[in-house]
Amino acid sequence: MTYQWNHSETIDLLKEIVEIPSPSGYTMDVMEKICTLLAQWNVEYRTTHKGAVIATIKGKNQQQHRLLTAHVDTLGAMVKEIKPSGRLKLSLVGGFKFNAIEGENCLIHKADGSTVSGTILLHQTTVHVYKDAGSAERNADNMEVRLDEKAFSKDQVQNLGIEVGDFVSFQPRFEATASGYIKSRHLDDKASTALLLQLVKHFSETGEQLPHTTHFYISNNEEIGYGGNSSIPSETQEYIAVDMGAIGDGQESDEYTVSICAKDSSGPYHYGLTRHLISLAQRHDIDYKVDIYPYYGSDASAAISAGHDVKHALFGPGIEASHSYERTHTDSLKAAAALLHAYVLSPLVS
Repeated sequence: MTYQWNHSETIDLLKEIVEIPSPSGYTMDVMEKICTLLAQWNVEYRTTHKGAVIATIKGKNQQQHRLLTAHVDTLGAMVKEIKPSGRLKLSLVGGFKFNAIEGENCLIHKADGSTVSGTILLHQTTVHVYKDAGSAERNADNMEVRLDEKAFSKDQVQNLGIEVGDFVSFQPRFEATASGYIKSRHLDDKASTALLLQLVKHFSETGEQLPHTTHFYISNNEEIGYGGNSSIPSETQEYIAVDMGAIGDGQESDEYTVSICAKDSSGPYHYGLTRHLISLAQRHDIDYKVDIYPYYGSDASAAISAGHDVKHALFGPGIEASHSYERTHTDSLKAAAALLHAYVLSPLVS
């Protein structure tokens, strides 16, 4: 059966989940959305104590399983301090730099579930006042949140219900262009999550038979290092992390192909499984690149570090400007979707 990847439906789903705030540690709403979708599609799933969701589709072979994971948690921040001026200092959640969020609108998520909006700025932003507006270091001491409220002291901010430890999410600014580009924060890794969910929906609706029971693990702590390292069914023999391909100088990955990772900062991925993915891409005329990501780790590498005895590999769409205002192209999403479908129908690597 040919996999008819639904372009517009995938983009709509991606936009919907991107716009649900979900910094690592504050993913309840987006996980609830995923559970609702799985229930609508009559797909068996369970939740873990850490809040991840594992959907399962049974295959012909129910003794030897495979698992694919994508993570839905994103970069974000927490309120570190309320300044005497009423501005907020931040503690970053995930691996990124303050310059990546300078000038970005944000939401502070209060304990009662409501939000207060604001903007992340350098304290010395005003060039008509501060001589070092361009040269000041973008760090935790100089960056602050300007709240969209008349609150000019710590007491006034606390009266709004804002406290130290509240989560802060960034406005994604999702945009799909007529030329096929998708621009947004948090394409890492919600682009892959949308692709996995669309694949699950395909098997639910078509009844296409999988050769092996397959688990689709939506993790929620990858950006802080341990999203998919537990609750892995003991029958699992192959573990695929579906995550972004990193683009930059010296990299092969681009925004138009599926990126297959041979090695990242954790070390090489399983040789046989990686070669199997390359062979599938070649056999099915899927545009791909093989790459090494120097400053990168995945849920698959976290699972290996946790001691799971699985073959592990990593591939996904190419994402430009990772951990900043990211971009990809529908060509890359289509290629990643095609490799996903080809892989889950293929035999296990011996």
